[in-house]
Amino acid sequence: MTSSLRWKILILLFVTIFAGLTVAPSFTNVPVWWQKYLAPAGLRLGLDLQGGMHLVLKVDLKKAIENNLDLSVQDLKNTLAEKKITVVRTASGDARKIILTLPNTGALETVKQIMDKDFPDLAGDFQTAQGSFPRIIVSLKQEKIDFINNKAVDQSLEILRNRIDQFGVAEPAIVRQGTDEIVIQLPGVKDPQRALNLIGRTAQLEFKLVDDTPGLNLGQLVSQAIQTGQWQEGASRKQLNLALQSRLPAGSEIYFEKEVDKTTKKETRIPILLKNQVLMTGDMVKDAQVRVGGNFNEPYVGLDLTGRGGTIFGQVTERSVGKRLAIVLDEVVRSAPVIREKILGGSAQISGSFSYEEATDLAIVLRIGALPAPVEIVQNLTVGASLGQDSINKGLMSGLFGTLLVVVFMAVYYRLSGVIANLSMVLNILLLFAGLALMGGTLTLPGIAGIILSIGMAVDSNIIIFERMREEFALGKSVRSGVEAGYAKAFWTIIDAHVTTLITALALFLFGTGPIKGFAATLSLGIIFNLFSTLFASRLFYESMQGKRKLKKLSFMLFLKNPQLDYMRIKNLTFAISGIFALIGCLAFVQIIRGQANMGVDFSGGTLLQYQSSQPFSLGEVRSALAKGDLEGVELQKVEGENRLIVKVKNSEKVVGHVSETVTAQLNTDFPDKHFVVENQSEIGSSVSDTLRSKALLAVVISLLGVIVYLGLRFDLRFGLAATLATLHDVLAVLGLIWLLNMEITLLTVTALLTLAGYSLNDTVIIFDRIRENLHKSDDPENITDTLINTSTNEVLSRSIVTSLTVFLVLAALYVLGGSVIHDFSFALLVGVMVGTYSSVFVASPLLTLWHRGKTA
Repeated sequence: MTSSLRWKILILLFVTIFAGLTVAPSFTNVPVWWQKYLAPAGLRLGLDLQGGMHLVLKVDLKKAIENNLDLSVQDLKNTLAEKKITVVRTASGDARKIILTLPNTGALETVKQIMDKDFPDLAGDFQTAQGSFPRIIVSLKQEKIDFINNKAVDQSLEILRNRIDQFGVAEPAIVRQGTDEIVIQLPGVKDPQRALNLIGRTAQLEFKLVDDTPGLNLGQLVSQAIQTGQWQEGASRKQLNLALQSRLPAGSEIYFEKEVDKTTKKETRIPILLKNQVLMTGDMVKDAQVRVGGNFNEPYVGLDLTGRGGTIFGQVTERSVGKRLAIVLDEVVRSAPVIREKILGGSAQISGSFSYEEATDLAIVLRIGALPAPVEIVQNLTVGASLGQDSINKGLMSGLFGTLLVVVFMAVYYRLSGVIANLSMVLNILLLFAGLALMGGTLTLPGIAGIILSIGMAVDSNIIIFERMREEFALGKSVRSGVEAGYAKAFWTIIDAHVTTLITALALFLFGTGPIKGFAATLSLGIIFNLFSTLFASRLFYESMQGKRKLKKLSFMLFLKNPQLDYMRIKNLTFAISGIFALIGCLAFVQIIRGQANMGVDFSGGTLLQYQSSQPFSLGEVRSALAKGDLEGVELQKVEGENRLIVKVKNSEKVVGHVSETVTAQLNTDFPDKHFVVENQSEIGSSVSDTLRSKALLAVVISLLGVIVYLGLRFDLRFGLAATLATLHDVLAVLGLIWLLNMEITLLTVTALLTLAGYSLNDTVIIFDRIRENLHKSDDPENITDTLINTSTNEVLSRSIVTSLTVFLVLAALYVLGGSVIHDFSFALLVGVMVGTYSSVFVASPLLTLWHRGKTA
């Protein structure tokens, strides 16, 4: 054994052992020092495999600017009041401007000086006119607006991070996305609704005095506003006050006080009139803790105020003895006790029929601080832990069984070489998992799709080499020279196939979103490591056996011996068939753009719920029960044999609603014995669905352009165009079939189409590489003839059949054993493999004849 061979073996052993140690924490307990220095996290599972929540929040930057202006103007009014200058605030019609009316022109200079000195962020347009009071139109300066736009999202992110840390979720992921969005992932969260309440709460805490003006019947005023159509339950409080402003005392507004019946737990809202002046805000809260006490021994939130807050609270209570002080949280009055005496000591309390969990969450929010602006949940994906475990079990079972089928086939068909290919494939998967662990990536269902394609490419690379060896052995070469020639002649074919697929994967990762990124990440790693495991590791096995003189003879099975099929003879027929497939696909694409296809909530917006029932049920009884609720456009689907119900409600709302609570309550009311439990929940606002749709389309277009450029440089332009058209044909054909079968089109469907594109492209490039090789040997190296295409395709036909068969075995196992979650996904891939194999032979190669002249590299 030579020294270079020893070094190669040592390198392979080191890489294998290092990868194994890196992945080890994912499957077994390891020492702390191991995790700290060698494998920080192990392989992490995505939310679709372990359960949890994925939220996309949109920060209302417009409201952040309005809030900042509102608070600044309130401070300005208070400062002027200390200078004995009373100003009247009125709305301007523009949310970014506030009008302050002064008592006389003599106060103008004082106001200018105070604004310049103490309020540098405010801009004032001072207006005076004969016969009217002077006024100031106050707005924020552009520098302050830019600062808020840049910092409000970051500030919200940090506040949310602190809230979640105290909530106790293990390994949460909180990152900024784009200009105004925050992505939050909470793996393994036990109470999704409680987490939503904690995250989405703005927590604007205010203290205001109750306006006890006699002679006002607030309940009657609200009822009259409803009867006259000026307001309705659930509409904004501002709209109600606008409708009743002429009948309410100046400087006061109607709020609603939340009360919960001690016995029935029924929640009611009672109108209450509060004065506009904010006496204190949540900024003056130093600490908030849950305590238990009172007449009913209930939980309440005890507040410890800052030094300034304690002073102000003492002054407020001293001036307002005998009056009611309302504690307002997010514009809802939680309590309004009567002030009996001046309260010193810098403490207060908020009570109001809280459960202990509600009081705990409120204390967290107040302790951490209020969000600078409201946040809207525009996407909510929740996977129950039971469904996540079910996905893991079925995914593992189907994946292992499919891989076992491939392993057995390769060992039988290629004998010793098949065993080497299997070892190479296992090494590739190990390196892929190690790469994900080192990068801190997560394994998701779309990521498993990338692994499937990687396995197919790993097997295919070895098959290309083995078929090259077969050709060399047929020429009478020895085992040693045949193996070397097989690797040498297959090298550039493998490189071309991998680079084109890698271009696609990179485009998907850069321009895709969500599940598409997960697919692209695993596919990219699989492609990179496959080059190592195929071109280095598998070859090293042969070199090691040759070094020990144990490699005597290699024998392979053969499906087809010297096929002489004339593919080009029927090219007009295949073009016609493919044209029909493509037209159907184009029609499907148009219908999808128009929103007329069976679009999943990923692309249409809406809610998708998956329930597990403890007992069998019928769709008829469920449909009748949900018809009682105020829901429109409900679609139901039953997963046979699994007692699972899928409920889909499409809508065009920008943010997510409360459909899940309505549906769950209705099911549990009508079927208490069946115990419907939410396993999976997807709520996507239309703003997010538009983004997902446009990004998915952009990723596909960019990847196809990248393939044209690469193949145009490596071969010539006609090869790039032909490969791209054939790949596009495959995607359209499968898309058309999905549309005809009225299958739901989701991000998983898009991932399946992208997997198909990668597989088809890989297959096409291998045939093109043989055509180019034979073209160099022909008398006219600039002209691609029908005979040349027939000869080249026949030479690689055995490889195409074996590759398609191995990938088909894995996908068949996924389809049969993978469960309902990936049923449509695996079906699309199964059909795609057949379409891709057909197009590589009958579409891609014949397309080359449409360009009769050209220069080939």
